[in-house]
Amino acid sequence: MKITIVCAGKIKEKYLRDGIAEYEKRLRPYADLRTIEIVEERMKDKPSAAEKAETIRREGERLAAQVPQDAYLIVLDVGGAEMSSEALAEKIDFLALEGRSHIAFLIGGAFGLSDEVRQCADLRLSFSHFTFPHQLIRLFLMEQIYRAFKISRREPYHL
Repeated sequence: MKITIVCAGKIKEKYLRDGIAEYEKRLRPYADLRTIEIVEERMKDKPSAAEKAETIRREGERLAAQVPQDAYLIVLDVGGAEMSSEALAEKIDFLALEGRSHIAFLIGGAFGLSDEVRQCADLRLSFSHFTFPHQLIRLFLMEQIYRAFKISRREPYHL
């Protein structure tokens, strides 16, 4: 299974980088994992609604351009569907059975996602109705992907 994570921005906090690196290491036996980071768009101070929408659109175009063409695209979006860890594991298993061996997860930047990016998604997934920093969501995502593989293989999960 190939997993590509496309995201806006670099991880600045050491504790997040360390956590992400740990899950990358744990995922090696299960998947070919690749992370693609784009530079976040800059937002003007006190932007108009049109300027904000344009900034989000530009960032969305650059994010979407990094999604591998053959990948099943899961966009992380607060307005998306919520699912349990077991349901995510089942979804990944189902995609593999269908011959969809490449999954891309897309995480937007600090200003959110454009409607165009949301419309490109095969699945919009929400981790919560809470709003989290996009860097923290990246750590959550890595943990959930790892957990999904452990669930699918009926292996114990130990932190």
